[in-house]
Amino acid sequence: MSEEQKLSRRNFLSLATLAIGGLISTALVIPAIAYILGPTLQSQKTQEWIPLGSTKKIGLSTPTLFKANIQKQTGWIQSDQEISAYCLTEDGRTFLAISNICTHLGCHVRWITEQQSFYCPCHNGIFDKEGNVVSGPPPRPLDRYEVKVENDQLFIKVG
Repeated sequence: MSEEQKLSRRNFLSLATLAIGGLISTALVIPAIAYILGPTLQSQKTQEWIPLGSTKKIGLSTPTLFKANIQKQTGWIQSDQEISAYCLTEDGRTFLAISNICTHLGCHVRWITEQQSFYCPCHNGIFDKEGNVVSGPPPRPLDRYEVKVENDQLFIKVG
């Protein structure tokens, strides 16, 4: 064997120390990365059906406000959120669910029975009973939710 092929004790110990250090570093770094990136890589429910209440609570041609609490998880943060929707039916069989959040600046709209319209107090936005813009600064109609009815219970899809 030549001089270059022999591994001295000093070189062997240096390589062994580097190898052990590398293994320890890898053993610490991989779980740390998994801990940090784990929630973002998990598949989340993007849409779920939220029960609002009985369809019998909704009067004909009059929007009725329903509220529901849901839990949202974003990464490591889990929070409770209240969702409100106005539900409307003209015939008692088909239902429309409209968000109560103005599309201008996110203020809560309210139904004014005397005027038969939704009113946003922030900048005087007015919407008809189907959520279409009548006047004011809102750039688009109120958001709508997909609706389903099961056993006289109203559900909206939130995503």
